[in-house]
Amino acid sequence: MLEAATREAQSVLLERRLFHLDGAAFRRFLKALDAPPTANPRLRKLLATRAPWER
Repeated sequence: MLEAATREAQSVLLERRLFHLDGAAFRRFLKALDAPPTANPRLRKLLATRAPWER
């Protein structure tokens, strides 16, 4: 199951690796990439939780 999910995720990501932006959108994109990450307590909790198949 994990292998199938991994394959599907890779497929989805590969299909979306190329996208087009105009100049203003590209500058906003770069700004977002350069910005430090913001605190995200829900993500921190998710990453600290063991996966159901690891229990």
